[in-house]
Amino acid sequence: MGRGRKLPVLTLTEEDRETLRGWSGRRKTAQALALRSRIVVRAAEGGSAAIIAAELKICPATVRKWWHRFNEAGVDGLLDEPRPGQPRKLSDAQIEQVIARTLESKPRAATHWSTRSMAEATGLNQTAISRIWRAFSLQPHRQESFKLSRDPLFIDKVRDIVGLYLDPPDRALVLCVDEKSQIQALERTAPLLPLRPGQAERRAHDYLRHGTTSLFAALDTKTGKVISQLHRRHRSIEFRKFLDTIEANVPPALDVHLIMDNYATHKTPAIQRWLVRHPRYHVHFTPTSASWLNQVERFFAALTEKQIRRGSFQSTRQLEAAIREYLAHHNTQPKPFRWIKSADDILIALAKYCERINDSAH
Repeated sequence: MGRGRKLPVLTLTEEDRETLRGWSGRRKTAQALALRSRIVVRAAEGGSAAIIAAELKICPATVRKWWHRFNEAGVDGLLDEPRPGQPRKLSDAQIEQVIARTLESKPRAATHWSTRSMAEATGLNQTAISRIWRAFSLQPHRQESFKLSRDPLFIDKVRDIVGLYLDPPDRALVLCVDEKSQIQALERTAPLLPLRPGQAERRAHDYLRHGTTSLFAALDTKTGKVISQLHRRHRSIEFRKFLDTIEANVPPALDVHLIMDNYATHKTPAIQRWLVRHPRYHVHFTPTSASWLNQVERFFAALTEKQIRRGSFQSTRQLEAAIREYLAHHNTQPKPFRWIKSADDILIALAKYCERINDSAH
């Protein structure tokens, strides 16, 4: 199978072509098997391993491997080799049927398959269905949500903000600014039952409300430090006070780039007048429905997970004390978030995602 050996000529029967087209043509088939099928079909059409590898964006060694495997064993050579252990009780056809049904159909009078309904539909037992789903990382019971930005300047804003993350200007600070509003001071009606071996921590389902507070925060993308301020209300007046706090904590010789969302509080005449009086501040608005571009949102998620969600607070003042404690601890050893993806990487990934949902049959 070395590079110097000439690869054999592949000849496909009509049955082989039909099988390979079925594996490679189905968009939701196991991707490893689909790729092997495309390699063989392309090899039978002619061309070197290097050319096929370039077309499929894989390494030539992979092309040569499956080229030889098909030449030696036909379509069965493209399947994964059996591993030591108890002989398989399920055929490849049965496994493919389960995968195809899971990905390409829905049960009657239901939105998704369960192990019980799939077992009834295929004649297999629930244990077999569970094993197949685990092997192929299928979880029909789970669903995640997404929202795409409709901002007409989406591309320009992504390039602008990501450019600040990856190549910040000299003698300037890049601050990610936002508010975590309406943080509730919730008190559980019964004491927490602590963690113990074999038993998770437990808390009462019901709670008492003791008011809310709002956290204004500015994350320094270079150092990870956070400038913060707590207010009981969330208005333009409070945001302007927070801008004064930022001004008091930023060296006067530096320009300041603020990354913010499009919330109305950030665009009132009072805020615009403040920015005019402070020309060293440059505002960069994130696209609508794209809060993931603002790094301070990741900080808010950590604050919620580590300090707020599992807390029990008898007053708003107690909640604010807990938040201040977390902020003080964070700023003693701050760590910036590492931004990796370029604007092009993000836009290409979103374009592929849009193609997927547009091609979907749903």
